[in-house]
Amino acid sequence: PALGRREAIATPLAAAAALAATALTSPPSARAEYGETTYMGAIADKDYGKKDVIYEDFTLTPSGLQYKDMKPGAADGAVVKKGANQTVVIDWDGYTIGYYGRPFEARNKSKGGAFTGEEKDFVRFKPGDPSVIAAFNEAIVGMTVGSIRRIVVPPNTPTRALGYPDGKAWRSMKPQPSSFSGERALGFVLENQGMIDKTLLFDIELIKIIE
Repeated sequence: PALGRREAIATPLAAAAALAATALTSPPSARAEYGETTYMGAIADKDYGKKDVIYEDFTLTPSGLQYKDMKPGAADGAVVKKGANQTVVIDWDGYTIGYYGRPFEARNKSKGGAFTGEEKDFVRFKPGDPSVIAAFNEAIVGMTVGSIRRIVVPPNTPTRALGYPDGKAWRSMKPQPSSFSGERALGFVLENQGMIDKTLLFDIELIKIIE
């Protein structure tokens, strides 16, 4: 069943840890499947890399994005439509699921610890905006106001680029962490050329649609 707002907000960190452990702890009959292999650039010509984990309770799209709806929106709520001239207003959180499930952004009011401070601004963009990572542009379509969608974004490969660019170029794309500690956590993963698994997990909450 879909989670309420309180439960959906509280669970992503535990979910990140659980997803990361799925392939190791599940019995063979329930073990996650695997997708495309990611290689470090320095050893791309070697038979070594990490395969994407395909989670059975998520929907896998042709692009390689995986998503799961955590909370439905209102039955009569506005819906994001592909190709429509709409501006979406979202809140979001993010985790480096491929690297210890570390949070780099928190939704709603700061949760304490490294995320103390004022309530952050919501993110606004038009679906298809090239300055927004492809995963968000794809995932937002079909969402209803008030809904929360969880997405798993795989590392970039020569045939796909759903997340942030590798290296310091990630800072040119939206959404950006709203705290210094979040920037450090995400930057450590994306700018680390020796790291294979740069898989990210996001929760996207659709706050409003501006027609």
